[in-house]
Amino acid sequence: MLLPVNTTLGVVLAVLLVAAVAVAGLTHLGHGRAIAVAGLRAAAQLAAVSYLIGWVVRALPWLLCFLVLMFAVAVRTAGRRITQNRTWWWAAVPIATGVVPVVGLLLATGLVPPRGLSLIPVTGILIGGALTATVLGGRRALDELETRRGEFEAGLALGLLDRDARMEVARRAASDALLPGLDQTRTVGLVTLPGAFVGMLLGGASPVQAGAVQLFVLVALLAVQVAACAVVLELVARGLLHRVPLRTAEGE
Repeated sequence: MLLPVNTTLGVVLAVLLVAAVAVAGLTHLGHGRAIAVAGLRAAAQLAAVSYLIGWVVRALPWLLCFLVLMFAVAVRTAGRRITQNRTWWWAAVPIATGVVPVVGLLLATGLVPPRGLSLIPVTGILIGGALTATVLGGRRALDELETRRGEFEAGLALGLLDRDARMEVARRAASDALLPGLDQTRTVGLVTLPGAFVGMLLGGASPVQAGAVQLFVLVALLAVQVAACAVVLELVARGLLHRVPLRTAEGE
């Protein structure tokens, strides 16, 4: 049975959001205001998108514009999470590197038809996965470089190139960005039943169909996140994506 959209749903969502804010405040975890704003923004954005999707799926140009908008918002969000300077726009590279080839493969093989109701949710899931991997990988890499700056400079003193010295320091930390996706894939069906599986069941699909779709989503996400993580690490190692530029071998 599909989730009913009625007053009861609204009340339950409001209670859950207030509870989350209250727990964050009482336990001094912080982010209470951010949690409230995120919940309200999600409600407003999903309401708008729900009506917008019904319109854009009717015309290919508007569908492409909507996909570009999704990508642009993801780039801005990821970039600003990683750094506040002008290098944030480099976040476009890892997200595009992860998403574009996978979506292209799905369209070329016919697994995903070039229709809005199919393309938008699949692309959205993949962009979201690439966004998460880019943010986690980029932040962890830059944090590690700040914390272990002495090791970076020691690498330069030993004759390593700037890129290689940064890579030695940041690689392991950046790879932690893959852990959420790996854990979700390893425990699917045993610990968690992810959204695609549950959504297919609620929509009337058989458990086998739901399982196949969920497997496809998880494997595609792994491919996207590995590519995004590798590229964002390379950008950090080359100094293209940074917070405060580190001293280089040439004294820059």
